[in-house]
Amino acid sequence: MPLKQNPSRSLYATHPGTLPARFRRSRVLIVGCGDIGQRVAQALQGRVRLLALTSSPARTPALRALGITPLVGNLDEPATLRRLAGLAHAVLHLAPPPGQGWRDPRTQALTRALRLGTLPRALVYGSTSGVYGDCQGAVVSETRGTHADSPRAIRRVDAEQAVRFLGRSAGVRSSILRIPGIYAPNREGGTPRARLEKGTPVLLAADDVYTNHIHADDLARACVAALWHAGPQRIYNVNDNTRLKMGDYFDLAADLYGLAHPPRLPRSTAKDQLPLMLLSFMSESRRMDNTRLLSELGLRLRYPTVVDGLTG
Repeated sequence: MPLKQNPSRSLYATHPGTLPARFRRSRVLIVGCGDIGQRVAQALQGRVRLLALTSSPARTPALRALGITPLVGNLDEPATLRRLAGLAHAVLHLAPPPGQGWRDPRTQALTRALRLGTLPRALVYGSTSGVYGDCQGAVVSETRGTHADSPRAIRRVDAEQAVRFLGRSAGVRSSILRIPGIYAPNREGGTPRARLEKGTPVLLAADDVYTNHIHADDLARACVAALWHAGPQRIYNVNDNTRLKMGDYFDLAADLYGLAHPPRLPRSTAKDQLPLMLLSFMSESRRMDNTRLLSELGLRLRYPTVVDGLTG
């Protein structure tokens, strides 16, 4: 049964840069302006005033060239964040936590800095689907509790809690996007081609796990939609409609590229042949439900399946 779209958002869903009049010329701060942040900036160009936090002064000319006002500051140095207070009407937080530990002091530092001035109306945080942990292939909606199994995902849970606390305690319309694997042919390392050419193995079908995806452009559009339309303290799974096991995804990509299918191996021997990071992705299986993304945010996916995204 097709999902019902909110008619008031149909124009926005088709043209994500078309903002309600009350949001035009708002100031939007992007924290973590990498590939996705820059795609968001491109979608909003000319419709809002764009600001971006950068820890590297050398990046400021490149950001200015994109129509973004750079603000030099470092999430690992809270004193440098004071200038962020009261600057923006909306904040998009895409910066990752540190690479070690169980907490995310960067998100804590950001939320504390925002409290020093007039609070933003909205804060959107880009989290990870890894906070769900291993769901053994079950369909996962946003009502499912977190069960993070890795330090990387545990840090993301800590960041989510900081964002939601700011929302509840200060009246900020905070929302969380839980993001799976990001891909795009025009994104560095954004397709399976290099891994297929290296012949990196995948798991046997009996041991394989479900994996989830989102095209980088659709993720950027979801970020913009959340800035203006997300409900307060609301969580959204941001994934496309594809439901494939990891090995099947790589087989599909191999067929599209005219390459050999990757070799298959049992889980019992995978730990001796694959990097730890890759093994961690192979230890979690879930099928993410994107109903909220499509119905509440009114987003029409430009690339509803990985076939659309890899060939488009």
